[in-house]
Amino acid sequence: MSQYQTELLAPDAAGIAQAAGLLADGHIIAMPTETVYGLAGDATNDVACARIFDAKGRPRFNPLIIHLPSLDAARQIAVLTKEAEALAKAFWPGPLTLVLPLRPGHGLSQLVTAGLNTVAIRIPAHPIARALLSALPFPLAAPSANPSGRISPTSPSHVMAGLKGKLAGILDGGTCDVGLESTILAAGPPPRLLREGGLARETIEPITGPLLTDTTPGKVQAPGQLSSHYAPVAQLHMDSNLLDDRAIRIGYGPGMASDLTLSTSGDLVEAAANLFSILHRADALANERGATEIHVAEVPNRGLGRAINDRLNRAAAPRAD
Repeated sequence: MSQYQTELLAPDAAGIAQAAGLLADGHIIAMPTETVYGLAGDATNDVACARIFDAKGRPRFNPLIIHLPSLDAARQIAVLTKEAEALAKAFWPGPLTLVLPLRPGHGLSQLVTAGLNTVAIRIPAHPIARALLSALPFPLAAPSANPSGRISPTSPSHVMAGLKGKLAGILDGGTCDVGLESTILAAGPPPRLLREGGLARETIEPITGPLLTDTTPGKVQAPGQLSSHYAPVAQLHMDSNLLDDRAIRIGYGPGMASDLTLSTSGDLVEAAANLFSILHRADALANERGATEIHVAEVPNRGLGRAINDRLNRAAAPRAD
């Protein structure tokens, strides 16, 4: 693929207009969302979507989330059931992705859906992402802006470190607030949880009732379901007592000797927001010290802790590559 002089684009009207122009010409850029940075391209353009896969080194069977500016735009591409409408009205814009049946004449590239008859849709809450989407006549395919299987990016510097030269620009939105990818639901009936994420199950279930969980099915139905994902270069180990000082140690909660910490106070929201940034820092520290392992303290498996543990489990899994 072409090598780009990756440019940092200002988070103002001129930068958004420049980003929109690059996207309209079939190039790919990184855009901020409240969850993580997305590697964005025109979801109706086969070449743009192929550039996303090429830049990430992403398996072709792994579908892409598309990002839209409004619920009306989603209705033009997908069929929303009664359950989906209720979820969309409750949680969009925000860190929820719904997997929905495609509407005839949707116009999306087949690379987006990976051969499925469904599409994963999200309406992001980040003001810069919303301004960009509103300036475009097409939806954006936007998986996380990192090499496939590696740590997701929550800042422009993370994107630059992983993908410099492989995308035209990075729209600078600062550090992402949520720091975990979106929760993914197959809207149903009945609704099924396909990926834990930035919207906790406890927040969703008052609307859906108890959710069925299908986070690692035999066939990939949604992004983020590969068993090995979000991995640092150093081997990650979970639920560690952090006694091995040869490893890079990531703590959680007060009174724990560690090199880095997800949250000194044991706050799961803070830990979720810090997760990918801390993993990036741990990997850099491992490289600096010549360490081969990263050890992570136990994180409670409740609320956002389930999403954190899902990412850590996948990061610790045997490598797909």
